[in-house]
Amino acid sequence: MRTIDHFIAGSAGGGATRTSPAGEARFGDVFDPNTGQVQAKVNLGAQADLDRAVAAAQAAQPAWAMTNPQRRARVMFNFKALVEKNMDELAHLLSSEHGKVIADSKGDIQRGLEVVEFACGIPHVLKGEYTQGAGPGIDVYSMRQPVGIGVGITPFNFPAMIPLWMGAVATACGNAFILKPSERDPSVPVRLAELMREAGMPEGIFQVVHGDKEMVDAILDHPAIAAVSFVGSSDIAHYVYNRGVAAGKRVQAMGGAKNHGIVMPDADLDQVVADLSGAAFGSAGERCMALPVVVPVGDKTAEALKAKLIPAIAALRVGVSTDNDAHYGPVVNAAHKQRVENWIQTGVDEGAELVVDGRGFQLQGNEEGFFIGPSLFDHVTPDMQSYKEEIFGPVLQIVRAPDFETALKLPSDHQYGNGVAIFTRNGHAAREFAARVNVGMVGINVPIPVPVAYHTFGGWKRSAFGDTNQHGMEGVKFWTKVKTITQRWPDGGVGDGANAFVIPTMG
Repeated sequence: MRTIDHFIAGSAGGGATRTSPAGEARFGDVFDPNTGQVQAKVNLGAQADLDRAVAAAQAAQPAWAMTNPQRRARVMFNFKALVEKNMDELAHLLSSEHGKVIADSKGDIQRGLEVVEFACGIPHVLKGEYTQGAGPGIDVYSMRQPVGIGVGITPFNFPAMIPLWMGAVATACGNAFILKPSERDPSVPVRLAELMREAGMPEGIFQVVHGDKEMVDAILDHPAIAAVSFVGSSDIAHYVYNRGVAAGKRVQAMGGAKNHGIVMPDADLDQVVADLSGAAFGSAGERCMALPVVVPVGDKTAEALKAKLIPAIAALRVGVSTDNDAHYGPVVNAAHKQRVENWIQTGVDEGAELVVDGRGFQLQGNEEGFFIGPSLFDHVTPDMQSYKEEIFGPVLQIVRAPDFETALKLPSDHQYGNGVAIFTRNGHAAREFAARVNVGMVGINVPIPVPVAYHTFGGWKRSAFGDTNQHGMEGVKFWTKVKTITQRWPDGGVGDGANAFVIPTMG
């Protein structure tokens, strides 16, 4: 059976210890979600593996930081071309471990490449500020310098996009970057590291270590690691943020979500239903920017929307990830399938109306696969636990609102604040909503408002911990530190010694 190893110092394995502190070998199962069978083993690393990666990073990073930004950008250009050349291979590999359909996997990779494209322009965004004549003969300027060694801890649901969001900006800024991907689908991150090396990245600058909580804790405690970027559930994000900051690190930790779609009475319902079909059920709902809650304003809107949703959901095709006609594939593993089905039962027990029940779905010929049919709830209320928590599966909940103010209050008061959307033809309502809603990313007639790469991604409340977002200029700020220089070049002698102990002013 295939073993997926670390990528350290420019190669896979590299003398991996493959041991825990107790000395025994530790491996995790990597499933094919389409069949339910174990297809590979992943080496769950320990402190010694991280130490080797850090040592390689320490050896390589100073020279990489001194490499001029144009040359670092050229590596990004080469890498982008290699990923595009190998797109089909990467997408099939991603789908085989995650379960999302091939088209969705290509979208995963492409959205990551958009940040690589942004990183290709790193010479421009790293330019500092300059003020001539800030005082008599005094100029002031600033420069952005890399933080040193950074780590990305990434989730299973986007095994290409999120590593690229973090790694491209971090390395283009001159840092060494160590990726700790999800142990559920670890092959694509290793392949990306191989392509980065082929693109001209020096050994030790882009590395991959695998592991579970033991590896995460080792990362958070390692004194040589300066910055950690994390994406995952909110409870773990909070833990990562607190432990990392306590260890003196810069940390950004993105958590969970419960994104709402507000449907105003004047919305184009046919377009709304088409958007919801993809936003709620695409990738089996395993997206932090999925739209699992729809809020129709007024009972008339709710009844009309529900009447259109039922046949649209019935028309969804659930299939294996290589089925070109499938709208979505299986969830990632058996435990997650059970978790989603438990949440559906919780919704029933809480009194919500289960309009469409996706439990018990089996795909002929793949009966052991981790498939769940689409589910639809109506009459969900804000006090229900199934509304408060993230289900992360192909489940759409209807929460009815009598008016605009109630609809605005629902996402604003929710514990999560990642994304939200409003569907309307009324510009005033959209403008008012965007300005007042207490959520980090807003879509207006856009169901999944993930910003383009040169803007920035990040939620509010329990959806994000830390004060900087992913990619765009916020990403550059996270992976660099600012140095400000005040300089004077006096004419002739050393100046007036009488003023040597006086704080200079710029007046």
